[in-house]
Formats: sequence, C-alpha cells, structure tokens
Amino acid sequence: MNDLTIRALRTTLLRLPWADDPWLAGHALGPMRDLVVVEVETASGLTGMGYLHLLNLPLQRTIAACLEEAMAPRIIGRSATEVEGIWQDLWKSTVTGGRGGVTMMAQSAIDIALWDILGQSAGLPLHRLWGHVRSTIPTYGSGCFRGALGEGMAAKAKHFAERGFKAIKMQAAHIGDWRQDVRNLRMVRDAVGPDVEIMIDINMGWTADQAIIAGRAFEDYDPYWIEEPVMPDDYAGYLRCAEALTTRVVGGETHFGRADLKPFLEHPRLPILQPDPMRGGLTELRKIATVAETWGMTFAPHLFPELNVHILASIPNAAWAEQMGLLDDLWVEHPRIEAGMIHAPETPGHGLAFKPEVLRDFVLK
Repeated sequence: MNDLTIRALRTTLLRLPWADDPWLAGHALGPMRDLVVVEVETASGLTGMGYLHLLNLPLQRTIAACLEEAMAPRIIGRSATEVEGIWQDLWKSTVTGGRGGVTMMAQSAIDIALWDILGQSAGLPLHRLWGHVRSTIPTYGSGCFRGALGEGMAAKAKHFAERGFKAIKMQAAHIGDWRQDVRNLRMVRDAVGPDVEIMIDINMGWTADQAIIAGRAFEDYDPYWIEEPVMPDDYAGYLRCAEALTTRVVGGETHFGRADLKPFLEHPRLPILQPDPMRGGLTELRKIATVAETWGMTFAPHLFPELNVHILASIPNAAWAEQMGLLDDLWVEHPRIEAGMIHAPETPGHGLAFKPEVLRDFVLK
C-alpha cells in the first residue's frame, strides 16, 4: 500500500498570456492569466496537484504566503487520506481571520490536490471514487463578453451553436444602458434561433429593482436564466428577483462554501446553484450538491469544467458544466467536449497536468 504521509507542499505562481484565440476578445479578466499551483507530495512519491485561477484578483503572492505560513505546517506529516480532517482543521485554525476569501481559496487548492492523490492511489478517476452516476454532462458555451458588444456576442453565440452546443451564456449590465442589454439579447436570439438556450450573466451589476425591470423585458426572448443579478451579500435582493421573475434566477459563484450559501438553502428560491471549486474545494462542492439536492435544486458549478466534470458525473442533480476555454491550452489533456457534452475522463485522480513548458516558462519571479 502506498505511504500517503504528506512530506512536502510546493507552491508555484504562474503568469502567462491569454491564448491566441479571437473568441476571447472583449473579456475583462485581466491582462494576463494568474494561477497558483499547489503540489502535495507524499512519502511514496505520489503527488497531487491543485490550482487556483484568480481571473482578475491580484492575490497570488498573498495566497502563497497563506499557504506557507498558515497551512503547510498543519498538513506536513499527516496522511493525505485525511481529506475531511484537514479541511476542518484548516478552516478552524484560520476562522478568526478567514471564513472565506484568501484562506478558503488557499485551502481549496490543497483540497483539490489531496483528492487527486486519493484518486491516483486508488487507480480511479474522482467521479468513480465518489460513486459514478453518468459519463456525459450537458455543457453550455460561455464567454459571450459584453466587451465584444452585441454583434460580437451574437457572433460568438452562433459559433457555439454551430459546434453543437445547445446552450450559450452572454453578459449583460455594466454598460450603463439596460435597454441596450435587451437589444443585445435580441441579437443573440436572432443569431442562434429558438432552440438554443440563452443564459444571461449580470456579474452582480444591478440592484434588485433594476434586475427585475430588465428581467421582465428579457422575457420576450426566452432566456434560460439570469445569473448573479445583485451583489453576493444581497440575499433579500436575490429572493426579490426570484419571486418577481418567471425566468430562473441563479447564483453562487462568489459565495464561499455552505455557510455563505445558507440563506439560499434555507429559502430555496434559486433552482440552480453555481458554487466555485476555488471557494471551498471539491470537498465543499460535494456537500453543497447534496444539500441542494435535498431541496430540489440542481447544480451548475462555476467555470473549471476540467475539475467540475468529476462532481457533475458523480451527483444525481447535475445540470450544466460551463465551458469558456480559459485554460484549455495549458493542459497535457483535458476532458473531451463534443456536441455540447463534456465526457468524464477515466484517468486516475482528476487527470490534469500542466504542460511542462507552462511550468517552465511562465513562473512568476
């Protein structure tokens, strides 16, 4: 049996340009891709990898310091099989200065790496380690960015539809004119036709009253959901939107773990939850999925389909994976997406590895 005693934690910071992809035009995710990569090495030599893609958060060195100061000393010498115990210990030991934010993001990277070790040790992909339900999950084409304007969003939506996606996501708000958002939605609907679902991401850009006004105008074009209409702590605003609109209101990506989502679980007006694996790790996402299923809610976690595919393939209430393609060029292999469906990989662990040149050429000094 492998000796899974943790003997080292290594952190690598990466900063690299975006892929040369014309369909990334118009994004507001920062000038470069900033990642924190965590490797947890065991006595047997098995090494698990976790990562955080910070999008436009300038916190790489801060998270690295948290990992070094607050977390590495608490896990060295423990068994990598203690996934739950380590999660609880890291949470409780940082609770007076954490309960989310940097500390939870740091422990999420460790959590992902630990599960990777367990899957490798068992010779199983994570979705089979956890209890397989399905091998394919519906996937929507995301990243019809408001910065590309209505015409650009419509062109990208059509591109996704021509590749077989049955759903796409466009952005709204943050442009100062909600009526233009309605016109943009009309352009996208005209581009993809009546049979492709259209999700709309507000990115926390409105108050509840503005979201309700615009959301009612959106209904003429049959949107599938309105995502993150208000700031994450405005739970009352979320519920007001959900009760006032016939379109689904969804959210969760900016919330940290079950505690932050508790008001949605106590008042289950949001039919779909979208937590982020960078804000709780795989351990917390699995728990959120279980509680959500108890209340009849389905699951469409934020971004990172290469990780989230394992959650979605192992729970009964999977709804959607989100494909934006932000990191696809960095992996040796990543899960196959065809005709709008992502296929759960059969590689042990999470099955992800950065290309050697990525780890060699783009280390942040």
